[in-house]
Amino acid sequence: MRAATLVRRPRLWLVPTILTGLLALLLSLLYMGGVVHPGQDLRHLPIALVNDDTGAPPPGRKENLGAQITAAIGADDAGGKAQWRRLTRAQAQDQLDSGKVYGALVVPAGFTDSVTALTTAGARRTPTINVLTNPGKGSLGSSLASQITTQAARQASQAIGKQLTASLGTSVNPTTKLLLADPVKIATVVGHPIGTHSGLGLSAFYYTLLLVLAGFMGGNVISNGVDTALGYADNEIGPWHTRRPTVPVNRTQTLLVKMVMTAGIALLSSSLVLVACVAILGMDASHIPLLWVYSYCACLAVGLGVQAINAAFGGLGQLVSMFVFIVLGLPSSGATIPLQAVPGFYRFLAHFEPMRQLSDGTRAILYFGARGDAGLDRAWLMIAIGTVLALVFGFAMTGYYDRKGHKRLTPQPA
Repeated sequence: MRAATLVRRPRLWLVPTILTGLLALLLSLLYMGGVVHPGQDLRHLPIALVNDDTGAPPPGRKENLGAQITAAIGADDAGGKAQWRRLTRAQAQDQLDSGKVYGALVVPAGFTDSVTALTTAGARRTPTINVLTNPGKGSLGSSLASQITTQAARQASQAIGKQLTASLGTSVNPTTKLLLADPVKIATVVGHPIGTHSGLGLSAFYYTLLLVLAGFMGGNVISNGVDTALGYADNEIGPWHTRRPTVPVNRTQTLLVKMVMTAGIALLSSSLVLVACVAILGMDASHIPLLWVYSYCACLAVGLGVQAINAAFGGLGQLVSMFVFIVLGLPSSGATIPLQAVPGFYRFLAHFEPMRQLSDGTRAILYFGARGDAGLDRAWLMIAIGTVLALVFGFAMTGYYDRKGHKRLTPQPA
């Protein structure tokens, strides 16, 4: 039969057309839906607010300017975009170092005195408010926090300028009035530095993506390879086609073989990811032994999940696992765009989507000193839960199929 005859059959077009169209639509909505409006979707981004000012209150005021500024900023959530956390300087640094905040606004010691001195002839000290960034939370998240804190500091500066101008009355000359209109310098500094070879805070995301892809692709390669070797799938490479004799084995034993092979091969693939990124490409990384163990466990958990899904769904398994581990995982990972800046649907997915859990652990190891409260403890817990779920779900489904007598199709002789 010729191709010209086959392509005229509507039924031949029906299923591929519908599935391809649905996939294109879903991928577009899911991927772009999480990235197109980060500023509009931003809600309650955690930012530290610190008052280190110890100066005496200005005449007629009960509080110094630092207390006034932080009280005013803390009462304004920037239209719901910011979640200000009133902390001491030490507490703020601890939360920067553990990735709990995306940045900080700090009113330094002596701020009130430096502002008061502006009305004195010969004043040389410029009042300064410090904006601290946290690049370990990702370039976009740190940038959003910096924008919010800088705007808040600028508004505080303008409010102080109005107070100073009013206190001088009509005697102030135009030059001084211009200088006092916005008298506070805003200094942006890194609150928690990361290495220069960290991809501006994105290396953790891409490293996690590599682990997920290694587990996903490795799981599918192993699944197809075992099926081919046992005679349950054809092996076709270019013009060469082979079909092995079918080995009589039930679904449960086949899954066991695949999972054992996944556990062994994941050790190689995760190790090569680490070697390629750190040893060859020079990615900044500390706690190398821990990163190696973590990489293996993460890759293994994904690989076992792929095997369980393939065993349960058969030919659709690769598509289902792609959605579970990649399509839904990328926009809900919180690694490139903060979860506070994505729609609620993705924040819901982030509670259980594997890539979010894994990226938090990777970020904790690479940027935040492998601290458990930086996301590593949760990552280990979710890896353990994911592994157990994969084993239970996979063997429960194959056991059910075996009990019901749903034997796999035996290929016909060539």
